[in-house]
Amino acid sequence: MMRFTSFSALLAAAALLGAGCRSTYYAAYEQFGIHKRDLLKDRVEDARQEQAQASEQFKDALTRLQEMTGFNGGDLEQAYRKLQSDYDRCVDQADDVRSRIGAMNQVAEDLFTEWESELEEITTPSLRADSRRKLQDTRLRYAALYRSLNQAERSMEPVLVRFKDYVLYLKHNLNAQAVASLQGEAVDIQAEIQSLIDQMNASIAEADRFVADL
Repeated sequence: MMRFTSFSALLAAAALLGAGCRSTYYAAYEQFGIHKRDLLKDRVEDARQEQAQASEQFKDALTRLQEMTGFNGGDLEQAYRKLQSDYDRCVDQADDVRSRIGAMNQVAEDLFTEWESELEEITTPSLRADSRRKLQDTRLRYAALYRSLNQAERSMEPVLVRFKDYVLYLKHNLNAQAVASLQGEAVDIQAEIQSLIDQMNASIAEADRFVADL
């Protein structure tokens, strides 16, 4: 899969300026033989990769929480700072996932709009009908992908809220007794993170299927 690193920033900037400006940048891509379908594949892979990285980050956080649950002596301040760092990285990763999904969806919407408008330019009825069926099928498959990615992204927020509560509580109660009192809460958060990781892995698989079929 080709990458469009130098163009990605341009497209992102164009998206902020509206459809007219995006059209100009799409035209610039096309001069290099890069069409919206290519960009959509690239954006789907970007979103997939970001989900995968987020999954790994949340796994690290899960490991740290498990370590904290069984904490027994040692440098509690250091353990807390590591957990705080894990939380901050999870927040950053969630923001990146949200941004990638937004960029992907913008290209998809522009592609489908263009496809729909070009159908009327096909004068052969059978070819126009076949192209319309392909558009409908692609839209359905994309909708399933978007729902999967979006659900996984939305699931991050409640986990991060609980995670933040845990981190702040430790900050205010840096002693072994406080850690012991949080064991039940930690188990709940661990279960939520594991559920989130499973959901993200499912959305990654959905992205792989979409790219393979596009």
